[in-house]
Amino acid sequence: MTALFYFSTLATAAAASMTILVASMVLYVGNKGCQAYEQLTLHQDSGVRHCGADDNPNQAEYITYRHAKHYNMLMQQKNDTQADRSTEPGDTADFGYRQVARADKRKLVDGVFSSVAARYDIMNDMMSAGIHRLWKRHYIATCGLRPGDRLLDLAGGTGDIARLAWQRLQGNVSIVLADINMEMIRVGRQRLDDQGLVRGIEYLQANAEQLPFADASFNVITMAFGLRNVTDKAAALREMRRVLKPGGRAVVLEFSRVTQPAAARAYDWYSFNVLPRLGQLIAGDRDSYQYLAESIRKHPDQNTLQQMFLDAGFAAADYRNLSAGMVAIHRGVSA
Repeated sequence: MTALFYFSTLATAAAASMTILVASMVLYVGNKGCQAYEQLTLHQDSGVRHCGADDNPNQAEYITYRHAKHYNMLMQQKNDTQADRSTEPGDTADFGYRQVARADKRKLVDGVFSSVAARYDIMNDMMSAGIHRLWKRHYIATCGLRPGDRLLDLAGGTGDIARLAWQRLQGNVSIVLADINMEMIRVGRQRLDDQGLVRGIEYLQANAEQLPFADASFNVITMAFGLRNVTDKAAALREMRRVLKPGGRAVVLEFSRVTQPAAARAYDWYSFNVLPRLGQLIAGDRDSYQYLAESIRKHPDQNTLQQMFLDAGFAAADYRNLSAGMVAIHRGVSA
């Protein structure tokens, strides 16, 4: 009874908090679309963990792709301790509010998502009162995907974005769902397989900072709620720009800075007082959800991230706020 009362109290607080947020935030609806062009070309010289449509996801094997520039990807995927060979001793990166060695951040983030993979979507519903589903639908609806497109879905996780893209184009799309965490890929693949979404979807375990694809390979790149977990965001953006075809777009959906002060205070209170407790109750993991809340606060704001797109070599970049800036959709156009 005590546990039930505790849960009920937290659920009530969560609902009240999210009601405040929803009431104070406006979902921005835009119509801007992405341009789509030609076809995907894969590398043959670098290695990544790969699960094709006919493979067993529990027996993912290494396959090779054509691009000598990224030959060292195989060794980096096989040995996590060498994930960032360019990192000098003493270099640090944000892991939530903590500073950790850059070479350690990938392993720490991997541990977080391995821990939460099985209940990740349930917790997203609790975190956002289900609003994340509306954000994702709007995100895909305004991405301008066209029949026959080749889509790279980075941080594809449990498959929400791949599913929405596949359904929107009724399967007339070729999707590579990539994530650095194999547990998330397994959950996503199982979910999509169970829904009968098999044709035209491949699964890759890959690092967004070193993509194992040839230049000018994809029409569109999506990355939903994943960029903030990347150690070297600038490197990831450069890689996105590199593998996009001319006129292609990288479209990033990410938590950002709330623009209304009252809503920002309510959101902060919810994030640090309710979210970690929900993580403990639902997933048995308070620390991972504490990190998720902190990672949002450490992520670059809208204007900073827009400039990072331009610095990465995109010909143009813009963003659209959703829910008063609680999240933002960033678009970078490849020259």
